[in-house]
Amino acid sequence: MPRPRKKRRREVKRVPRSDTTLPEFDRRACPEGLVTRRQLRARGLSPGGHGPVAVLRCKACAYRPDQSCIHPTRAWLYSVELARPKRVPTLAQEEALDRAMAARSTCLECRRRYYFCLQAAVLHPYGAMRTLSP
Repeated sequence: MPRPRKKRRREVKRVPRSDTTLPEFDRRACPEGLVTRRQLRARGLSPGGHGPVAVLRCKACAYRPDQSCIHPTRAWLYSVELARPKRVPTLAQEEALDRAMAARSTCLECRRRYYFCLQAAVLHPYGAMRTLSP
């Protein structure tokens, strides 16, 4: 008869909130003028080299106001006033990116361009032989 397994309890990291860290806000309690990176992108803005000014706490940490949120589901909040408009690439930059993507998605044997990137062994004429030889 097999022995029952002992369940190991995960250690919970409890980090107390301090005044030296960034201010933290719960969901739906964020002040005006602070948005996430996705919300900045939707408005056509970028952080502009500035770091986050606050933290948006995750749903689980709303019940623990005395502890700091360390979960990966937290979000960084950026100031709309410090944000800058997104940079628009020049035509030369767009052309260079298009040539690079064409090189990665065009088969060298049949010259057909696919809508996805091909493997390196397919792109290099002797790539398959190099991988087989010692």
